[in-house]
Amino acid sequence: MESSTATTVAADSRNSGKDSGGSAAEVVVQYVVLRRDLIDSWPLGSVVTQGCHASVAAIWAHKDDPDTLLYCSNSNIDSMHKVTLEVKGEAQIRDLSEKLEAGGVAHKLWMEQPENIPTCLATKPYPKSFVSSFFKKLKLCK
Repeated sequence: MESSTATTVAADSRNSGKDSGGSAAEVVVQYVVLRRDLIDSWPLGSVVTQGCHASVAAIWAHKDDPDTLLYCSNSNIDSMHKVTLEVKGEAQIRDLSEKLEAGGVAHKLWMEQPENIPTCLATKPYPKSFVSSFFKKLKLCK
């Protein structure tokens, strides 16, 4: 289940590059959200691949962003922080994407082609305190 195109949603409306709260030690994290219905019905490798596509696309789309540069820096590349969560299905992932967009959280909603269905989403890297509230009601993906 390869995908060659995807739709980017949400532009980063916060002042990127400014450390939130002035703390140099704040964790920068990327959130990846998968659909539980696909985890239960697709081969595991296919679902993991969808998450990888979304993660790379979100990072690449924001490759010049200060938080992304910090996240991918030589000193942090071997200690990246990702949180992988799940939603029940398509309606929930679309709803989450809309909430992130309204909140100014840059992310990639990955669309599987040729079916054109949303399979997962990933945020660009952010200081955890800026984005964690959008994900607090979601379950860890297990």
